[in-house]
Amino acid sequence: MAERRRVKQTRSLEERMAEQAARLKEQASQLPAGAEREDLLKRARIAETGAHLSDWLRSPVIRPAILTP
Repeated sequence: MAERRRVKQTRSLEERMAEQAARLKEQASQLPAGAEREDLLKRARIAETGAHLSDWLRSPVIRPAILTP
C-alpha cells in the first residue's frame, strides 16, 4: 500500500480562504459581465463565508458553548 503524502500547512485555513477569495475577485474583475464572472464572484463569496465561519468557530467566546452538552 502506498504511503499517504502529508503536507504541513504553514498558513491558517482562514488566510488561505481569504487569499482564494481575493484571487477569484481579481479574476472576475478582468471578465466582462456574464455567467463566468458571476460564477467566480459566487465562489469568492463562498470562500469569504468559509473563512469567517472558521474564524468564528475558533473564537474563545463560542468555544465553551460548543463543548458543553
